[in-house]
Amino acid sequence: MKKVVCFGEIMLRLAPVGYQRFEQTPSFEAVYGGGEANVSVSLANYGEEAIFVTKVPENPIGQAAVNEMRRYGVDTRYMVRGGERLGIYFCEKGASQRPSKVVYDRAHSSISGAKQEEFDWKTIFAGAEWFHFTGITPALGDNVAECVLEACKAAKEAGLTISCDLNFRKNLWTSEKAGKVMAQFMPYVDVCIANEEDAEKVFGIKADNTDITGGKLSHEGYKDVAKKLKERFGFKAVAITLRGSISASDNNWAAMLYKDDEFYFSRNYTIHIIDRVGGGDSFGGGLIYALLNNYSNADALEFAVAASCLKHTIEGDHNHVTVSEVKALAGGDASGRVQR
Repeated sequence: MKKVVCFGEIMLRLAPVGYQRFEQTPSFEAVYGGGEANVSVSLANYGEEAIFVTKVPENPIGQAAVNEMRRYGVDTRYMVRGGERLGIYFCEKGASQRPSKVVYDRAHSSISGAKQEEFDWKTIFAGAEWFHFTGITPALGDNVAECVLEACKAAKEAGLTISCDLNFRKNLWTSEKAGKVMAQFMPYVDVCIANEEDAEKVFGIKADNTDITGGKLSHEGYKDVAKKLKERFGFKAVAITLRGSISASDNNWAAMLYKDDEFYFSRNYTIHIIDRVGGGDSFGGGLIYALLNNYSNADALEFAVAASCLKHTIEGDHNHVTVSEVKALAGGDASGRVQR
């Protein structure tokens, strides 16, 4: 069992039932989620010791968020209580040619007021092997970015592997601010995870011959992106998820890993989507698990992509799958036949 620490925000997700729109729904389904929280749940499901660090309000809603993480075996001992409220996001699921929509209601959330002195990183990282964060967390405020920087410094000093999913969110900050803030963390990062747009939106590195809207992705273009990211920041590995959007309901899904000066491309999955929120987080969780457990580079990539493929079929933010289920899909069993 490997110990992995994730730092970020957990939020309350409110979604119309089924595929109803915000304007028509009479009720909302409530679940909890968030980038690093989702990664923590994936790792706990795979049998690792996952520790999630955050700040939640000291009220029943904050406690419900804590209970959600405990429910899936995540260690919550370093979740700080305090602040005003738990962040909320509203998610309207798209279908066919109608895209999904997300509306944030997270201003003044507890973690946005987090301070460095609230987290004893030396104690938190004791015995850990990996630290993971995303670009969403430092976007919540300059003070939170300072917490992330201190965590990176402490993790590096403790000898942990550090991963970061760039996860650019235009509703949280501008590309200019993201690039400036994220650049200060990158010297500490060993494994950089991004999607088709992140490298361009955060660091201005664009894949040539690629049309994301039209679903056209260039392998050579992403090789160049990965090389440029490694040359600029010295990453040991760069992973890029490759989503070809046929519609809101159907996507092609694959990924690339650049590690040890070699490029690896996964098989492609054509997915009929049930819920795509958390798809990138499930990829990150799968990749961390596989690399921690000494999978070959090619096998680690296939495990991560298969894990994410399965997440697209599961309601909610979390990826409720086991190692054996992911391995079965990665090994070629994509029939979907009933298991008896």
